[in-house]
Amino acid sequence: MLADYHIHSSFSDDSTYPMEDIIKKAITIGLDEICFTEHVDHGVKSYDSDFYKDYHDEFLRCKGKYQNQIKIKFGIEYGIQTHTIEQYQQDFYRNDFDFVILSCHQINNMEFWTQDFQKGKTQKEYNLAYYEEIYQVMKKYKNYSVLGHLDAIKRDDLEGVYPYKETKDILEKILKLAIKDGKGIEINTSNERYGLSDFTPCKDILLLYKQLGGEIITFGSDTHKEEHVGYHIKEMRKELKRLGFTKFCTYERMEPHFHEL
Repeated sequence: MLADYHIHSSFSDDSTYPMEDIIKKAITIGLDEICFTEHVDHGVKSYDSDFYKDYHDEFLRCKGKYQNQIKIKFGIEYGIQTHTIEQYQQDFYRNDFDFVILSCHQINNMEFWTQDFQKGKTQKEYNLAYYEEIYQVMKKYKNYSVLGHLDAIKRDDLEGVYPYKETKDILEKILKLAIKDGKGIEINTSNERYGLSDFTPCKDILLLYKQLGGEIITFGSDTHKEEHVGYHIKEMRKELKRLGFTKFCTYERMEPHFHEL
């Protein structure tokens, strides 16, 4: 069972890859199931009133055309900030999602990839602020499935990867809350594309999640281009098994379904 649960088509502002082409590629390489998770980042980006309708219409067209060859799920990646929570609450109830990734891409409308948020802060300050933002959002927003690329701040950290031991306390709070709420974490297989030697999230976070009783894991390539589809999913399944996990999840109508690794 091979599933890729983090895919961006041309409905995301940072991809030009047509949805139907992604599906054809996924079938060609032998994926059993994929989930489209288009970006929505309220506060820093604006969306046409027809965004969700257009996205869903194309999803239904493609699903109908390829339903006998591959399972296709309707998802979203929400880049939620504490001051934009209400907009996502409204969006969620207006749509019939199978799967929702909760991610943090910016704080106070300041992007990480541009270094706007990190500017003027110490490495400790911006790393801890990143995790605190996620935790505060989680306390108020519950309509999600998994936490996306949990330590992704390291992708944009010009000082290098901040030590896990310095963030363990806040990470433990985050993971305990996710487990309490019946939520999972994503293994994002794009780490090599960012020149990172460890997983995203790192092995220490995965082991802490397991130690705390966490079981819900999804795999996502974070596809934006043809060569990203299904990237490293097979290999990461083996790595996860080596860490002691036995199952991973797919979703339908926001409910996790477990599969053996």
